[in-house]
Amino acid sequence: MGNREALLVGAKQCLRDKGYDRTSVRDIATTAGVSMAAIGYHYGSREALLNKALFEILDEWGDSMGRALVPDADGSSKRHFEEMWDSLIADFTAHPDLWLASMELFMQAQRQPELRAALAAGTAEGRRGLAAILDGVPEGEVTEASVRTVGSVQLALMSGVMIQHLSDPATAPSAADVLAGLRGLGDLAR
Repeated sequence: MGNREALLVGAKQCLRDKGYDRTSVRDIATTAGVSMAAIGYHYGSREALLNKALFEILDEWGDSMGRALVPDADGSSKRHFEEMWDSLIADFTAHPDLWLASMELFMQAQRQPELRAALAAGTAEGRRGLAAILDGVPEGEVTEASVRTVGSVQLALMSGVMIQHLSDPATAPSAADVLAGLRGLGDLAR
């Protein structure tokens, strides 16, 4: 593994261990086993490296979530949807620093136009990926209507539940609470 790859692996580990704001150049370099100057050489800045690392972590997480939501033999994804919510909440609980880092990224994007554009593209990709997972089709076959509805609503639900787990894990909703809430909202929407 070269210095560039080692830095990316080190940055991912630091994001998991310390979060975005508490990760220093020294932390990344030490974890990666390379010099601090290598960060500037390969990525330009600490922020650029951490942004890339965080986007990759979120992509990896999305891919693993997609593999977990596979329909049963009858074509139903209901049980897997419930398991997905259990897994999401377990992940929010196990890695609060990682999810806090993703929230920090949204805040920083408000002042950095390039980061905001990258984040907007990542969010659009996330909506499409979530719609594909929930519709049970490849991303290339997802309709724009499903991206705007299924993908957007699932992303909004995930973000809201994540924020609740970050701010007050003791009273944040469980997977069963989320599913019961969705059923109640479905009744209202009919």
